[in-house]
Amino acid sequence: MKLTWTDAEDIGIELYDANPTTDPLTVRFTDLHKLVTALPDFADDPLASNEAKLEAIQMAWYEEYKDNQ
Repeated sequence: MKLTWTDAEDIGIELYDANPTTDPLTVRFTDLHKLVTALPDFADDPLASNEAKLEAIQMAWYEEYKDNQ
């Protein structure tokens, strides 16, 4: 499945799987952008992100992080 910026929940899960010990709330949006675009399943335009999309991804990642602590 190819991921796009609107797949916040799926991206959050993949980010958690790749970085299980990282607290997502400590990750700056610039770094989050790099992490998302580096995911093997990510296939969207890197320039199509915005603060709202990154925040949604960060919160989805945080939910995964909290659920697994």
